[in-house]
Amino acid sequence: QVQLAESGGGLVQAGGSLRLACAASGDTFRRYSLGWFRQVPGKEREFVAASKGNGGNTYYADSVKGRFTVSRDNAKNSVYLQMNSLQPEDTAVYYCAAGQRLIVTTLGRPSAYDYWGQGTQVTVSS
Repeated sequence: QVQLAESGGGLVQAGGSLRLACAASGDTFRRYSLGWFRQVPGKEREFVAASKGNGGNTYYADSVKGRFTVSRDNAKNSVYLQMNSLQPEDTAVYYCAAGQRLIVTTLGRPSAYDYWGQGTQVTVSS
């Protein structure tokens, strides 16, 4: 069992940066793949980035490559999402998620993850 809690959302102007954090408690953290997703009202939850368990390889949606960076600190049971060059279209509720035994082709699927945080709002003004 894993509990996740996001923090770091807020309001930022276009071109600015934010760093989201997700703190985990419970099971052995390093085994879990950790994903960041985002969702706007009326749309499906969208994959943003992921750090695969037992190695930490990172993967990104095309829309955020070169702007966002996912990192994890297994000693602190935390995963981070550094977001630079933010644009109004990045406005969403951002969620972190954790799952075990994910393979690369499933990292982008919300249904592959077992545990979710409550989400944190990111708003980018133009």
